[in-house]
Amino acid sequence: MTNLAGTYTLGTLTVNRIGFGAMQLAGPKVYGPPSDPAEATRVLHTAMEAGINHIDTSDFYGPHHTNHLIRETLHPYRDGLVLVTKLGARRTPNAAWLPALSPAELRSGLEDNLRHLKRDCMDVVNLRVGTGAAGPFAASIAPQFETMLELQREGKLKHIGLSNIVHSQLEEALTMGEVVCVQNAYGVLNRADDELLEFCANKNIAFVPFFPLNGFSPLQSKVLDEVAAKTGTTKHQVALAWLLHGPENILLIPGTSKVAHLQQNIAAADIKLTPDQLARLDNLTT
Repeated sequence: MTNLAGTYTLGTLTVNRIGFGAMQLAGPKVYGPPSDPAEATRVLHTAMEAGINHIDTSDFYGPHHTNHLIRETLHPYRDGLVLVTKLGARRTPNAAWLPALSPAELRSGLEDNLRHLKRDCMDVVNLRVGTGAAGPFAASIAPQFETMLELQREGKLKHIGLSNIVHSQLEEALTMGEVVCVQNAYGVLNRADDELLEFCANKNIAFVPFFPLNGFSPLQSKVLDEVAAKTGTTKHQVALAWLLHGPENILLIPGTSKVAHLQQNIAAADIKLTPDQLARLDNLTT
């Protein structure tokens, strides 16, 4: 059986710690259809064969193309497959990302996801707050979170998560209702959310990092290369393995449009990092 690094919970749902991020199934700049539709379809089938039961997607990937592909390839969905989507952005014809956080836009976005994925209710929906290169920003999210709670009460989504947020926004949301996951940029080279990760672990909230290897200096690259050589793997696999050696509430959603790369991502679960290697990686950002 494929090693998917154990399980964790998303509210009432149990998922393997290694999932799949569907963003890269869209075309260049996450816009338009897949460059190789047949290979993209094989990626989804291979993920299912490996036992992956957590797919992260959104209707603004493409837009629409990624969700269409998931539906056409995997519907009717197997029992236990958890589909997680996100709201809060929209795309322009030049592939830009703009915020879409009004109540009407959030509702419309959820209806698009339900229709294109052929679902009556989404398993988890992330409210994506920060948009574009600026990343997270500190502001109240009470109006947006209240809309998410309304959609939950209407039976259109089971659980709510937050994406691209700051700590204060999570705390604000928790005064209003349950949050089952936080999805932020984080990795061995980006440790700004160490305290947020610990807070989530203490609250039994899943932490779902994206961009786990997003830029590195020559010195950092040297360390990653050396650890990769010792383990017979790649820098990217080492970065994923480092996350899996962290708190058990970390869930991975590495994305790819290639079967070979997907298999490498899954194989990161088998990498055993030594205490010395972990110490070297822990100190990469200092």
